[in-house]
Amino acid sequence: MSKLLAGRRALIVEDEMLVLMLTEDLLADLGCTAVTAAASVEQALDLIASNDFDIAMLDMNLNGDRTHAVADALARMGVPFIFATGYAGRMREGYGDRPILTKPYQPHQLETILTDLLSAR
Repeated sequence: MSKLLAGRRALIVEDEMLVLMLTEDLLADLGCTAVTAAASVEQALDLIASNDFDIAMLDMNLNGDRTHAVADALARMGVPFIFATGYAGRMREGYGDRPILTKPYQPHQLETILTDLLSAR
């Protein structure tokens, strides 16, 4: 269990069911008390509007839809987030400083990137 992740509420925005299930389990093992998932941009925006999150992980591409609106909403709410992607390339302008977790990833990589993000706050 990670001290920095213990008791945290996490949002996962991911459209790949196996990746989502793995990430939910990993975050629970790391101490997150609430892990909420969204598989679409619309669902993620609804969840952000009606819940408080301590941290978020965004797939950059959900079935062809970019998650820019989700990133913008999280940034407005002051929620720290990372991008997760299976693609290489440039980030959207304005988010080049956000951490990127490249899929496939190892559990320790997820823990490291999230704890680094939280400790920087």
